[in-house]
Amino acid sequence: MLPTAAAASRAPEAPPPGLAARVGLLGAVARREEFEAFVARHRDRAVALAWRLCGGDGAAAEDVAQEAFVRAYRALDRFRSESSLSTWFTRILVNEARRHQRWRWVRERIGGPMPVDPPAPAPAGGPDPLLRRRVSQALARLPRAQREAFVLVHLEGLSIGEAAQIAGRAPGTIKSHLHRAQGALRAALADLAPQPHPSRDQERAR
Repeated sequence: MLPTAAAASRAPEAPPPGLAARVGLLGAVARREEFEAFVARHRDRAVALAWRLCGGDGAAAEDVAQEAFVRAYRALDRFRSESSLSTWFTRILVNEARRHQRWRWVRERIGGPMPVDPPAPAPAGGPDPLLRRRVSQALARLPRAQREAFVLVHLEGLSIGEAAQIAGRAPGTIKSHLHRAQGALRAALADLAPQPHPSRDQERAR
């Protein structure tokens, strides 16, 4: 039987009271469970990235990574999946590292130099600790923008576009910072470059 005009014109029934709130709550719970799993998977990577951005300061890296996770958790409701959760979190971590460096600069000038923590120990089978320290010190001496570009592209394996999105800079600016960072690191670590073997003609000339 076809509905009458009066029935067809009636407004649809309202959803049960509290349904929207329950659906929203379920979505929030699912999103937070996903974030907890994300933290478990990415904590070590987050600390390693913070360690590089903070110039090899192990204690600062732990603080920066922890605070970045807290800020990300509090901002979950604003995450709109326009980028991956990993990219979104990395942007938060980079901003937290910048915030830490600014406050460190202020504290050093008000209260004198802060003690420098030793570099994080290299994992078993990893690079030589002295070499690791030389590289981390060279990175720490770079201007912040150059260090961020180098770490994101060459150490984190991100594309120029991804690094630009995370750092909040134009791709051309990232390329420029990369070029300058590479030149500065080559100069700082020139003594570590492998020496070319003499040719046979050079050996005969001796």
